[in-house]
Amino acid sequence: MTNGTNTSDLEYGETWVYESLLGTVPGLNLSARAAIAIQFVGFEAAVLLVAAVYDLWGAVVPGTVAVLVATVGSWLMLRFSQGVRELPAPQAYRRLLFGSSIDVVLGVLAFVALVTYLFVVDPGGDGLEGTLLAGLFGTEPPPIAVALALLVLWDVVYRIGTCWWASVVGLWRSLVYEFGSVATQQYRHVDAINVGFAAVQLLLVPFVLEHPVLLVVLVGHVLAVVVVTLLSIAVQR
Repeated sequence: MTNGTNTSDLEYGETWVYESLLGTVPGLNLSARAAIAIQFVGFEAAVLLVAAVYDLWGAVVPGTVAVLVATVGSWLMLRFSQGVRELPAPQAYRRLLFGSSIDVVLGVLAFVALVTYLFVVDPGGDGLEGTLLAGLFGTEPPPIAVALALLVLWDVVYRIGTCWWASVVGLWRSLVYEFGSVATQQYRHVDAINVGFAAVQLLLVPFVLEHPVLLVVLVGHVLAVVVVTLLSIAVQR
């Protein structure tokens, strides 16, 4: 899957929503590697174009890092899902992991919370001055720049939700099922991918250092995923 398998070869209910969407677009028959490359190039080109049009070059570095986090997240998502599908995974585990769409629900909830923070909590009663948006785009941000930022942030937040769901379901699997020694080691390797998945998100920390709420939420999320995943690795029988 991570090298040459086409996204259209995957069955619905055995994939992340991200994979299912790629596989159901009419006429689109991409390998995972091509889809990830297009994701990075497309978003990065949009970031550079908006920066050039509106003279927002100061936003290029955080925008590029966010695009990179989303892209690496996509790659690790696909490695994780491929690893699960190659294992003797119980049907209930696969159905809960891929078919429940809880990853999307968690992503939506996290995105709503982020938008509420950006436009309500962060500004307070003082307008945009001193906010994260003002730091990126000025006190009168261009609508297109804000729209692109929200699109990239959704990409990042969806993967954060997926990462959290994978860790929770992994712990449930470890508590409920027993596997042979070889499969147990393979599951531990898959769970370790999820830890890397969370760690990549720490690349965003330098851009939220002056925003304690976002900093605590981001670091707390990563720590929570690491703790739950390590617990899953430890108890897998």
